[in-house]
Amino acid sequence: MTEMPVLYSFRRCPYAMRARMALLISATPARLREVVLRNKPEEMIAASPKATVPVLVLPDGQVIDESLAIMHWALARNDPQGWLQGNETETALIAEADGPFKDHLDRYKYPTRYENVDPLDHRAGGLEFLEKLDALIQPSGQLMGAQPSLADHAIFPFVRQFANNDRDWFDQLPLPALQKWLGDHLASPLFATTMVKYPQWMSGDVEPVFALQAAA
Repeated sequence: MTEMPVLYSFRRCPYAMRARMALLISATPARLREVVLRNKPEEMIAASPKATVPVLVLPDGQVIDESLAIMHWALARNDPQGWLQGNETETALIAEADGPFKDHLDRYKYPTRYENVDPLDHRAGGLEFLEKLDALIQPSGQLMGAQPSLADHAIFPFVRQFANNDRDWFDQLPLPALQKWLGDHLASPLFATTMVKYPQWMSGDVEPVFALQAAA
């Protein structure tokens, strides 16, 4: 069997979620090493000194330690659902999610980590992005049209995290298109497989194969 890459991941991390989804949809199996962030394995730190998940170590030793780069690498190999649309609008939307929206999310969810932060101000700032997403989704159901794309899968794990910080508040927002979009992605078989629980990997442990057929 062809040697598989090694994926260092953390189940609840949105960045790791989107990398895992791309590996699954591209039919790229990986040897999974589930990380506990307070006890990161030395092997991961040696591969990527910044020590954040996800980290993908390819069979030739190349290391990819940014989630979007992992998504692009996997989908460049195999993109059966046409996630890679490659237009500037999609690229800009993902950049906005990863930049300003993520800044609001962090300060809304973890305000004690920052000085002079009002979480409600950042909730309001994040809501502006959610309203933008809702307007994009309304015409055809997904961010870039009728079919889910890279943008949908790159962004919805962060919307999930934002929504879960105060689910009652989120569910009462007048954003029906966004709420349905998020609910549909959370209920998808792809996301269910993405979120299968694995035990913490320790040096010397056998690595489970992370793949659609392995998790089925």
